[in-house]
Amino acid sequence: MTPPEAYITVRDLTMAYGSSVIQRDLTFTVRRGDIFIIMGGSGSGKSTLLWHLIGLLPPAHGEVLIDGENLWAAAPEDQERLKRRFGVLFQNGGLWSSMTLAENVALPLETYTDLSPSQTRQVVSLKLALVGLAGFEAFYPSELSGGMQKRAGLARALALDPDLLFFDEPSAGLDPISAQRLDELILELRESLGATVVVVTHDLASIFTIGNDSIFLDAAAKTIIARGDPRVLRETCPDPKVREFLTRGRSGVGLRSADSQEPGSTRGRGETSCGSGRIPR
Repeated sequence: MTPPEAYITVRDLTMAYGSSVIQRDLTFTVRRGDIFIIMGGSGSGKSTLLWHLIGLLPPAHGEVLIDGENLWAAAPEDQERLKRRFGVLFQNGGLWSSMTLAENVALPLETYTDLSPSQTRQVVSLKLALVGLAGFEAFYPSELSGGMQKRAGLARALALDPDLLFFDEPSAGLDPISAQRLDELILELRESLGATVVVVTHDLASIFTIGNDSIFLDAAAKTIIARGDPRVLRETCPDPKVREFLTRGRSGVGLRSADSQEPGSTRGRGETSCGSGRIPR
């Protein structure tokens, strides 16, 4: 079977604010069709790395390749073309509070397409139905629960039919049931749309439920100290920081029934590495 191709390639990336280095020498790939987890402790630069990947913050050094094209070396018009392939769900949902859900989802369509108003309304209804919010077009974000706001933000992220989805702490602020439903929705979207997904999260249940590949950023080492299938890392990685993070210090804690769920055929591809050793999956 032909291995999946790399969709995102990060090479020798250094993240810094002025002279303060957050992470250095980051090199990894995200394969097409993966649900790729960026994990690590507080202050390790997880969200900052996401901003580098989506074109919001330039790296101090290194490259971000999207399907072989260098995002940060590209001309402005080529950067915009690449970004059109992205769908981004920010931690707070990122909805405009003064707009209805329909207006929020329609915004990227009105900005970047030539669809007529009637066509835009049809696409908006389709995207809201896709995330389980059919009939909520006229609602304002303040009238929705936190989980529904996240799903509405996801509908807007899907407006332009992206094939690369980015999520920043999608389950933050959600109760366990809402978080589990969002995980299930992410899996469904990956399967139905064939999207590649990159998720920043510290939620163990989400990590083990949806992720099939990952990197672990360490704030002290300022680099990647483990990579691979998070379930395999939990069982085999000898690094105490990684093991403690993935077990909350006690094996099997906080999994929200994740061990009984499989995110799909991408589980267990490739190799896993932790520290200087390589652990076959």
